Amino acid sequence: MIVHKIKVYPSKTHLPKKKQLAWKLAEIASDNSKINKKSLDMVVNRIIDNASVAVASLNRKAVISSREMALTHPRKSGATLFGVNSKLKFDCEWAAWSNGTAVRELDFHDTFLAADYSHPGDNIPPLIAVAQQKKVNGLNLIKGIITAYEIQVNLVKGICLHKHRVDHIAHLGPSVAAGIGTMLKLNTETIYQAIQQALHTTISTRQSRKGQISSWKAFAPAHAGKLGIEAVDRAMRGEGAPSPIYEGEDSVIARILDGKKALYKVPLPKKNEEKKAILETYTKEYSAEYQAQALIDIAKKLNKKINNLNQIKKIDIYTSHHTHNVIGTGANDPQKMDPNASRETLDHSIMYIFAVALEDADWHHVKSYTKSRAKRKSTIKIWHSIKTHEDKKWTKKYHDPNPKKKSFGAKVIVTLKNGKKLIEQLDKADAHPYGLRPFVRSNYINKFLVLTKNIISKKESDRFLKTVQNLKKLKPGQMQKLNIEVKKSKLKRNLKKGIF
Repeated sequence: MIVHKIKVYPSKTHLPKKKQLAWKLAEIASDNSKINKKSLDMVVNRIIDNASVAVASLNRKAVISSREMALTHPRKSGATLFGVNSKLKFDCEWAAWSNGTAVRELDFHDTFLAADYSHPGDNIPPLIAVAQQKKVNGLNLIKGIITAYEIQVNLVKGICLHKHRVDHIAHLGPSVAAGIGTMLKLNTETIYQAIQQALHTTISTRQSRKGQISSWKAFAPAHAGKLGIEAVDRAMRGEGAPSPIYEGEDSVIARILDGKKALYKVPLPKKNEEKKAILETYTKEYSAEYQAQALIDIAKKLNKKINNLNQIKKIDIYTSHHTHNVIGTGANDPQKMDPNASRETLDHSIMYIFAVALEDADWHHVKSYTKSRAKRKSTIKIWHSIKTHEDKKWTKKYHDPNPKKKSFGAKVIVTLKNGKKLIEQLDKADAHPYGLRPFVRSNYINKFLVLTKNIISKKESDRFLKTVQNLKKLKPGQMQKLNIEVKKSKLKRNLKKGIF
């Protein structure tokens, strides 16, 4: 790996193209590195993971709306939509929009946390959509996905967006563009321009994940994927982009991030070095914000230790700066304590999540978020007794550069009315790659079977799982086999008319 130092340059100082971050990203995307076997296997795992949560969300409001929009953009040689008959094709950017929304809706796919946040699996829907429309083979799709993960993960390591309340999709646009570039075997110049365009058009604020969180949380990464596709299309036609997009005097860094005195350090593999960043990412066992995963495991363990939950006086959670300030009481969002809050908001309230998991000793992607569940008096009592605190020890663990030591856990102290205290802590979720029982292929398949049960037929389930595990050998024109069909009668509609 090479650590690249990125800073702002005044317009009068010419920064050669080859010294710009966007060019270095494009070089990685256009190199000829060998495929790492473990990375290849993980791509298959993540496609299965994405399909699981996408199918489970097909009849949720945001996904229905995104599908209705995509249905108005048919294309004879286009891409497929999750749930819809695979013989029907649509413009790839709209397929990416709909499928990306389905993948993101339940907040139940993979994650990578470092200086910033990300869900790298968001790269997969736009790449598959383009692969279907451009008739790419399975091997090149795999290469593209590996590149997309490599770019996004390393941008997340080096450049913090959250500090300036910029949404994490600003790292997703460039990674989608880079991944498509690899997959289509585009030259460095074309990918360079596409990356810059994709970044320029995907800057938005984190209000989408703050306060009363709306369905835009699900739409946002799908929108970035769609814009990434369009950026590549323009670049392939010879169009340029704002440049240098990272280092310029009025660039993203200078005007939106750390400013003209900024210094960022972005690690990237050497040209032709195997890309392994996907192996540093981790999926979710539970449908909740990733920083809640270990805390759900803790809650389940504490459930067995507390005979009478009515005896709880208060609960204190000591954790990292990010967990405390994003999903904890440090966020200062009253909505996170509100039983009438949206599912999206409750998903970002560790107080709610911990209370429910403590009572139920379980977590369910639907049942744990229902209105009746959120309004249960016993839950509200526990929920409102919880307070989070930043502990610098946990913040340091959160930012540890060593994947084996990096931690997204917490220490929980439950104080009972009789003064007795119960203490439980966990560095990593049990399903984390370095956790108690890391997810392997069989876990991904089981997650798929659980989430798609009673939605798709056994025949369709078996067909998809067999196909995806043979991804490397799929030929051009066979990418539509990665779609999953549902009986038309099982797909809900939104008949409200829009512009399209």
